[in-house]
Amino acid sequence: MAVSPETPPARTGYALVVDDHPLVSRGITAFIRSHPMLEDAIGVGSPREALQTLVDRGPPVVALVDFWMADGASTGFLQDLRSLAPKVRILTMSGDGHPTVRQSAKGHGAHGFLHKQEPPEVFAAAVSAVLGGGTWFGSEEHAPDWSREVPVTPASLGLTPRQGDILARMLEGHPNKQIARDLNLSEYTVKEHVTAVLQRLQVRSRVEAVTKLRGTRLQINP
Repeated sequence: MAVSPETPPARTGYALVVDDHPLVSRGITAFIRSHPMLEDAIGVGSPREALQTLVDRGPPVVALVDFWMADGASTGFLQDLRSLAPKVRILTMSGDGHPTVRQSAKGHGAHGFLHKQEPPEVFAAAVSAVLGGGTWFGSEEHAPDWSREVPVTPASLGLTPRQGDILARMLEGHPNKQIARDLNLSEYTVKEHVTAVLQRLQVRSRVEAVTKLRGTRLQINP
């Protein structure tokens, strides 16, 4: 008896890859473009380009978003994306697999999280999962052993208590606008604090701050 070949999944639309590292964006876009559930994939380098793509092409079926873009832009973009395209499935990506980063991404409406060191087949499986209505937060293969984190305090980093509050929210990916709202401060004041924190840590960006503090756990006194 002849066996009918399995019907391939229907192609449903395009994927939008948002990452401010051009090489990463191009590589992921080229790979995801061949996914059997996608018609195409478009890579952009900033939230502004992504929103313009929505205007030009309509909403994607899935967006793969770097969770650590410059200046904490990712979380604000996720809010805009969910508002403009409520049906889009969102996969966040990061080179930092800390559990708090995963939880922060989930809290901002992501349907999944991928460590950037995951193999291609895991990326493909995650896209399939979220396009199928599921979520993807379970892979911990490339995450370090966070039980060995070294506790640090704002004071040990040379920061004031207020700067410690700011840093804690920076590490969770919150943009300045949200930090200002959470702490009842002006955005200008938050920006000044962020600049001071980066200077004290001797780094140039939020991403470098996260990298420098990897393997530590920031303790904030209540």
